[in-house]
Amino acid sequence: MTTRILTGITTTGTPHLGNYAGAIRPAIVASRAADADSFYFLADYHALIKCDDPARIQRSRLEIAATWLALGLDTDKATFYRQSDIPEIPELCWLLTCVAGKGLLNRAHAYKASVDKNVEQGEDPDAGITMGLFSYPVLMAADILMFNAHKVPVGRDQIQHVEMARDIGQRFNHLFGNGKELFTLPEAVIEEDVATLPGLDGRKMSKSYHNTIPLFGTAKQLKDAVARIVTDSKLPGEAKDADSSHLFTLYQAFAAPAQQAEFRAELESGLAWGEAKNRLYQLLESQLGEARERYNALISKPADLEDILLAGAAKARKTATPFLGELREAVGLRSFRSQAINTAGEKKKAGKSARFVSFRDEDGSFRFRLLDAAGEQLLLSKSFADGKAAGMVNKRLQSGEALDVREQDGAFGVWLDDECVAQSPAFADGDAREAAITRLREALAPQD
Repeated sequence: MTTRILTGITTTGTPHLGNYAGAIRPAIVASRAADADSFYFLADYHALIKCDDPARIQRSRLEIAATWLALGLDTDKATFYRQSDIPEIPELCWLLTCVAGKGLLNRAHAYKASVDKNVEQGEDPDAGITMGLFSYPVLMAADILMFNAHKVPVGRDQIQHVEMARDIGQRFNHLFGNGKELFTLPEAVIEEDVATLPGLDGRKMSKSYHNTIPLFGTAKQLKDAVARIVTDSKLPGEAKDADSSHLFTLYQAFAAPAQQAEFRAELESGLAWGEAKNRLYQLLESQLGEARERYNALISKPADLEDILLAGAAKARKTATPFLGELREAVGLRSFRSQAINTAGEKKKAGKSARFVSFRDEDGSFRFRLLDAAGEQLLLSKSFADGKAAGMVNKRLQSGEALDVREQDGAFGVWLDDECVAQSPAFADGDAREAAITRLREALAPQD
C-alpha cells in the first residue's frame, strides 16, 4: 500500500542546520521509500501570518526551494510545490472554515498564547491578533486534506493542528459525504529519533533565539559559527563530559557511529575545545560543501527554480483540481447543466431525479444502474457485450412503455421481450420491496 506523506516549511527565514537535521534530511530520506507518495511544499501563505516584509518572504521562498533541491530531493518522485501556486487550497480552506467550530479554533495553542500574553500586559485579549493567526489551523487542514495525506511529520508543537485537521475533515465527511469518506483522516507522525539540535547557546536551535548555524553560508561563516558554540571552562588535557556537551550533540547528528565513538573517547581524554570545534567544522564541511555549491548554482538561476516549482504545482493540481470539483459537488456548488429544470424554472418532482449510471465491468462487459433520488440503487442491469446494446435497453426503460416487473424471492426483476434485463437488490420484507417497486415506477413514469 502506498502511503502519502505531506510536509510544509514556512517561508519566513533562511534554512539552518537545525532545519536540515530535524525536518529536511529525514523528509528527503522518507521520499525515497518505494511505498511513499511524498508531497513537500513551501508554506508561503502561512508566512503571511507571521511576516509583513515582502522582500524577506520572497528571499526565503527562493532559499528554501534551493535548499531542498541542493540536498537531493528528487522532484520526479516527490511532488514539490509552492502553496500559493495551488488555488484550490484557499478555496478548500473556505469550505472547511464553514464547518470548523469557533470553539475548536479558540483552543488553538498559538491563539491562546497570544490572548494570554495580551491579558498579562493588560491589553484587550484580541489586540493585534489577525484572522490569519486565528484561522491558521484551518489553512493547515486544507493543506493536508487537499491531498488526503495519510501521515504528516510534525514537531510536538504541531500535533494539535493535525488533530484539528482530523476533526474538521471528519465533520465535513459527516455533513456532506453521503456515506462516503471524502477526506482521509491524517495521522501526525513524531519521529523520536530525529535530531533536535542545540544552537550556539545550548537552547534549541531557532531563528527566534538568534542562535542558529547557517546551512549554506560560506565555509568561513560556518567555521566562525562553530567557533561561537558555548562550551564549559575545562582546559586542554582535562576530561570533558560528552553527554552534557552541546558540541558533541551537534557532532552526533552528522557523524557515523564509529566517528561518534572516537570523538567521545578523545573528549574524555582531554581534547581541547578549540580542536573539538575544528573537528565539528571539518565534519560539517565534508557533508555540506558539495551541496553548498549546488545551492549557490540554483540561487543564481531563479528562473530555473521557478520552472521546477511550476512543474510541481501542475503535478499537484492534477490531484487537487478534480478533487475540489468533487467537494464543490458535495456541498451543492453544482453546474446548472447537471440539474434537471423544467421550462417554468421549477425543479422536477423527486421521482424524476432518479438517474442511470453506466459503467464497464472488470470482464469488459457493459452494465448500468438506476439510482433513486436519494442515491439508493433500484436496479442493476445484466451484462451486455457492447455499450450499444446496454444503451438500447436503457433507452427503452426510459421510453415510458409499460414495465414488466416480476417478483423474485426477496427482490424483483424488470423484463423486456421475455428476458430479465435488470434486477433489484434484496429487500428485508415484502413491504420494502413494494415500496421500491413504487419508486421505480415513479422514476420511469412518462414526463408530464
